[in-house]
Parts: sequence; structure tokens; C-alpha cells
Amino acid sequence: MAKLGSGGRRKPNESMRLIIWTFIGIVLGYLIGISFPTVSITKFHFPSSIIPYTEDRNSGITTQTLLNQALTSANNQNKNDSTSNTTEMLKIYVPTNPRGAERLPPNIIEPESDFYLHRLWGNPEEDLTMRQKYLVTFTVGYEQKKNIDAAVRKFSENFTVLLFHYDGRTSEWDEFEWSKHAIHVSARKQTKWWYAKRFLHPDIVAPYEYIFIWDEDLGLEHFNAEEYIKLVKKHGLEISQPGLEPNNGLTWQMTKRRGDHEVHKETEERPGWCADPHLPPCAAFVEIMATVFSREAWRCVWNMIQNDLVHGWGLDFALRKCVEPAHEKIGVVDSQWIVHQVVPSLGNQGQAEKGKAPWEGVRARCRLEWQMFQTRLSEAEKAYYHSKGITPPNSTLVY
Repeated sequence: MAKLGSGGRRKPNESMRLIIWTFIGIVLGYLIGISFPTVSITKFHFPSSIIPYTEDRNSGITTQTLLNQALTSANNQNKNDSTSNTTEMLKIYVPTNPRGAERLPPNIIEPESDFYLHRLWGNPEEDLTMRQKYLVTFTVGYEQKKNIDAAVRKFSENFTVLLFHYDGRTSEWDEFEWSKHAIHVSARKQTKWWYAKRFLHPDIVAPYEYIFIWDEDLGLEHFNAEEYIKLVKKHGLEISQPGLEPNNGLTWQMTKRRGDHEVHKETEERPGWCADPHLPPCAAFVEIMATVFSREAWRCVWNMIQNDLVHGWGLDFALRKCVEPAHEKIGVVDSQWIVHQVVPSLGNQGQAEKGKAPWEGVRARCRLEWQMFQTRLSEAEKAYYHSKGITPPNSTLVY
């Protein structure tokens, strides 16, 4: 048998050196490994540009180069994630803000406005020498200028005056000094409830304790607005009107002035007209010609006004829905009374059709709207009760 040459046997010293170098490599690898920043293996992505090099053993790319590139990619990813999280945290979203303003910081939000006039110069904080506490509106045509001039003079400087012009004539009113400080809104051939729905939003009139929404054909010789406010507060009225002089333009007994009262809240009507003495037209009732609302009551009433029904017929019977108990918080102020002059100016804004006078078409529309409003309110109440599993009362409306 041939003897094995010396080249076929590994010398002991070489084996020992191999073992030592292997051990040293393991230790060095461990030390190098723990010296790197912690990187989540799920976020440790090799750039696609270096993948071919990891697959090519002859490329000459070193392990250190690969690791450096991988660590750079991982660090960039961490920075992007951190920036994304920070950006998301810095976004403002406040769900309790008014609808549509959730992305604003709460302290910048102005949810209400007013009709106060401001200067075009100077410090804004010095613009208003006084803030009016009440608002009075009249829906007017220029032909009634003398009557409106006399009426406005019955309201003190505590009132903001707002005129709604249905005839489009506004500049002519500047012959009156008070008109230069009033607010003028013009839209031809519209009614006061059309204006009220569009320009008297509760958040616009919020600074005013009481809102007077009045017609143009009212005689105010026996009326003082400041005294009226005192009586409204004294008797706790949320919805009210002045008593009407009994010999002109009177429709309902409830609104007839009583000479021996400051305020009355109920009356007796014709037999069969009042199913309940606490319901209209015997109580909880005022007309819509000269209505006065508290700020709180108006917020409810504004929401009840239908956008397409412009005459307001039927509202007077439904106002009681907005205060509780209605027969105590709706009333007529007798000691500050007015005269309804019954000027058919708005009727003349109609259009003659089929041989009928303009006012006849307007009156027919009024009656139609009354029926439509009654039906809508009745159906809405029935739907509410059914949604709650409750049998609706036999009659939720009394007309």
C-alpha cells in the first residue's frame, strides 16, 4: 500500500488557526451586529438598484457597501414615517366646531354676526360707540315713507333699524337722517317672511334680545318701543304684539286692545272656534303683522318658516310650537297699542291674470300657502310620532 504524502494530512497548527479565526469571525460579527441601530426587519428594504449586485458574485460589491446602502434606506424610511406622523398630528380637526369649520382652531371661529355698521378706517375695536340691544324691521315701499318715518321715530337709539324694500327704491330714503344709519335690503316684489328667512338667520340676529318684524301700514301714535320692552320682560312674553285699536282692521278677538290691561294672554272667541281655551285663537296666539320675538323664540320660529311659502299665513297658529307653556309666554301688550291701517300695498305688487286684479292673485296665493303649511306641519308631526312608536294625537294642529 502506498503511503500518504505529507500533503494529504492537515497539520495540527493549521487546524488550530482555522478554529481560532472562525471564533474571531463569529465574535467580530456579533460585535458589529450589536453596534448597528435597531432596524425593524419588516422595514429593512434593500434598494432595488442593488439587488442585481447581491445576485452577482463577480460584481465586486463588498458586504459593507450593501449594508451601508440598506441602512441608509431604512433610516430614510424611518424619517419619512416620523414626518408623516408629525404632519398628521399637526392637522386641526375639531368635531365640536360648527359644521364645515372643523379644520379651524376654535378660538378663530366667529359663529354669529350682526347688523352693526363699521368704519373703513381706524382701530376696529373703537368702531362701535354703542351696541344696539334690539332690532326692528319694516318691509316697505317708498309710497309709505311718511308712515315709516313716523314709525321709526318711536324706536330709540337702542334699536337697529332694517328696511326691506319690495319696490327697489332705496336711495330716496336718505332724505331722512335716520335712514343714513339704517340697513337697507332690496329685492323686488317679495314679502317680509321671504326677507326674514334669508336675512334674519338666528346667528345673524343673535346680539339682539328682541326682534320686531313689522308691516309698513301700522300707526304708532300710542306706542313707545322702550316701554313695550319693559312690559314684555315684566310679563315674561317670548312672542308678543301690541294690542290693535278695535275699530279698524281687526280680525281676531285675541289681538283686540283692552283698555284696562297692561297685557292679556287669552280671550273668548266666537262659539266653537276654540277647542281648548289654551290654544289658538283663544290663547297662545298673535297675528303676523306686528310680531315681536325674543332671541330664543326666533331661533325656533326661523327654522319653522318654509323657504318657498312667502306670505306666512298659518304661522300665527303655529308659533305656540316654539315656547312652553305657550299660553303663558305668548301675549298681547294692551297699554302700548297700534292701529292697523290696512293699506293693500303688497297686494298691488301682484300680477293681473285671467281678468282678475293683482290683489286677487296675491290673496289666493295666501290661502293656498295656509293650506300647504298646515298639511306640512301636520304630516311632520305624525311622522315624528310614528318614528317613536307613538300613536299621534287626534289633532296636533288647531286652525
